[in-house]
Amino acid sequence: MKAFILAAGYGTRMRPLTNHKPKPLLKIAAKSLLEHHLTALADAGFQQVVINTAYLGEQIEEAIGNGSKWNLKVDYSREGEPLETGGAIEHALPILGEEPFLLVNGDVFCDFPFERLSNLKPEFAHIVLVPTPEFKQTGDFSLTPEGILSNQAPLNYTYSGIGIYSAKWFLNHRHGKPFPLGPVLREQADNAQVTAELFQGVWHDIGTPERLAELNQQF
Repeated sequence: MKAFILAAGYGTRMRPLTNHKPKPLLKIAAKSLLEHHLTALADAGFQQVVINTAYLGEQIEEAIGNGSKWNLKVDYSREGEPLETGGAIEHALPILGEEPFLLVNGDVFCDFPFERLSNLKPEFAHIVLVPTPEFKQTGDFSLTPEGILSNQAPLNYTYSGIGIYSAKWFLNHRHGKPFPLGPVLREQADNAQVTAELFQGVWHDIGTPERLAELNQQF
């Protein structure tokens, strides 16, 4: 199974830190967010990783290279301009192939055991939820006792930015333009096509300079 790390965004909420550096290269405990992900993926047995790039993407390619430092093979899906999350997946399909892939947001910090997902083959997706952090007023989804993602209240949980997605689904449902993944995920949840699990380990959304600084103070 390949892993796909989303790393193409402008990181506008992280300015001024992202004025001259892409958000996934911001550091926690002297290692960039991307380096933390690549280390965890290699430890989990992944061998091939795709990273999408757009804003300051050349810095990412210079920092990560071909992935050999982590005993990985890293390929790049170059977008020019960010295509949003769904558009990024569609653009990367020629590299990702037709098999299910692990999707990881490049701007989260976590200790999720990625190997737990490596054998899943969902019809559309299997995603990881986390307890809704304090900085959010409401969560994104609920979870049924059977492990099915739901849009029905109470929305207790937040999408972690981690999941297994079906490449074949995206091959068969092309948009041909930039589009966000969120509405598609909600639509498929309404169709009971998304399974999910709750993770209660270390997980942080690096959404503001203040949250990044607070996290670094823990190391």
